[in-house]
Amino acid sequence: MEIVFRLLLRRLMALPVMILGVTALVFLILQFMPGDPATIALGESASEAAKELYRERHGLNDPIIVQYVRFLGNLLVLDFGVTTPPEQPIVDLIARSFPLTLQLTFIGVIGAAIISFSLGIIAALYRDRWADQVIRLISVAAVATPSFWLGILLIQYFSLELDWFPSGGFVPFSESPLEYMRSMTLPSLALCVPVCASLIRVVRTSMVEEMDKDYVRTAIGNGVPYATVIRHNVLRNALITPVTVLGLRVGYLLGGAVVIEQIFDLPGMGKLIFNGIVNHDLHLVQGVVLTIAFTFVIVNIVVDILYLLINPKIRSL
Repeated sequence: MEIVFRLLLRRLMALPVMILGVTALVFLILQFMPGDPATIALGESASEAAKELYRERHGLNDPIIVQYVRFLGNLLVLDFGVTTPPEQPIVDLIARSFPLTLQLTFIGVIGAAIISFSLGIIAALYRDRWADQVIRLISVAAVATPSFWLGILLIQYFSLELDWFPSGGFVPFSESPLEYMRSMTLPSLALCVPVCASLIRVVRTSMVEEMDKDYVRTAIGNGVPYATVIRHNVLRNALITPVTVLGLRVGYLLGGAVVIEQIFDLPGMGKLIFNGIVNHDLHLVQGVVLTIAFTFVIVNIVVDILYLLINPKIRSL
């Protein structure tokens, strides 16, 4: 536990620096986006005096460093500002939408892990046989399949033709667990398939490299059952790289969830950021992007802790 605590402490000490970098990057990018915030908020017909009053009231005429410091101060109290008229607190909108995006991402991660680890291990165990060739062919085809296009195909076949799943909409788990799973099945499948495709190859390669090492041949030569060597030694060592890749792919899943939510009409962060872009609401876009970025940073800290649990050799680092 002491090693885990030290690793966690080091990551937490680096967390403020990473978050500061994320906030600075997002703030600067949105500052240079085209469009006048005052004109966007008040409309084209507003007078110059009204626009100038809006800029003064919201500090838009202040130096950019002053605006950034004020922006950081607001973040400390979870104040992302309000949307363009009609004004609503952005933090309230995020609080209502973000749980759905997290659920979709979590289901996508679990699905990607189960499918890719299972197929990758099978491909490695049956290396260069027909099972390996079929799995590699499927992974190559899937990696070239965009999530949004796959989502449209899933809707067309499983919703419109077979009527097995709804084509869109969302039913909360508290209302109907069965309908909740039906409404989340196709979006999570569209989200996780491209991740599975790339992760299958990583799992297979990592397993093959580990199985070719001397300690595996030595253990089998000394009479240790093949299945025992695979289960207790090869898997533990080989899954380090796939877990790393899966952790990095969480950012892709979060970003992909935003697009998938639009296709399946899910009231998550995707709808918020779409509305923010359409309405030129920079505060709303900023709040959504920062929330997703912070989540990605925290997920990577969790992945670092998982390294420790999977492979004890890392505990000595």
